[in-house]
Amino acid sequence: MTPLLAPSPTVDAVMLEARAAGFGKRSIKNEAKGAAIDLAIRCIDLTTLEGRDSPGRVRSLCAKAAFPAPGAPRVAAVCVYPNLVAVAKDALRGTGVKVASVATAFPSGLSSLDVKLRDTEAALASGADEIDMVIDRGAFLAGDEMRVFDEIAAVKALCGPIHLKAILETGELGSYDATRRASDLALEAGADVIKTSTGKLGTSATPATALVMAEALRDFQRRTGQRRGLKVAGGVRTTKSAIAYLVLLDEILGDAWLSPDLFRIGASALLDDLLLQREKLVTGRYGSLDYIARD
Repeated sequence: MTPLLAPSPTVDAVMLEARAAGFGKRSIKNEAKGAAIDLAIRCIDLTTLEGRDSPGRVRSLCAKAAFPAPGAPRVAAVCVYPNLVAVAKDALRGTGVKVASVATAFPSGLSSLDVKLRDTEAALASGADEIDMVIDRGAFLAGDEMRVFDEIAAVKALCGPIHLKAILETGELGSYDATRRASDLALEAGADVIKTSTGKLGTSATPATALVMAEALRDFQRRTGQRRGLKVAGGVRTTKSAIAYLVLLDEILGDAWLSPDLFRIGASALLDDLLLQREKLVTGRYGSLDYIARD
């Protein structure tokens, strides 16, 4: 155990899952639902992390991020690989939409620290506003917490004021206790945001894992006075699920976290559903995906 970090609390899995399930059952309608939809849009990191990514695809995604639909707010950021940061930065100039980049041997995190730092440097040199790093899950699961801590701290030192999101890849950690421990470790090491997953596994963000991480953020704020952020990523595709995460955030962390500064949703398909639901509230009719910009 790293001497820098006190023991993490154990997690009651049964109680955790029961409480997490309740967040999706809240009834939110009319004006409140409209406000929640717009907030969810503003908190999206619109993401493309595919082998077929190209400058044209990224420019198309950026156009959608900046102008999703008439009257709709812009998303928080566009997330791309380091080699496409400059393309996104140019396409989003003047819009206020940030450019996030994955780094540190995404999605596995299995490379030397030197390679991870050079990966991060490349993204920063191209103008990335935010860095999404992956932790070394192999080292964490082997009990080498100091290595994980040191790597996060080194990447954060390189980022300076640039926000660093530490991706825990909770689907590989094996338990809620491990998710809580990894959350505490990342926060103590300096991560500005803790993120559920890469979106590259079958199991990505779930309300239960988000609840564990939100509780870690709450306890960290009580202990240090510092607010850090949460990003849920992978598998968040519907308006209902996005709103459930907003409810969770509000109940566990409070109004201060209901902002793109402290909450993000990493998604690609989610924006389309939010826009369809938004149009239904505005016009009384469901629209068609044929009338939503495609990336």
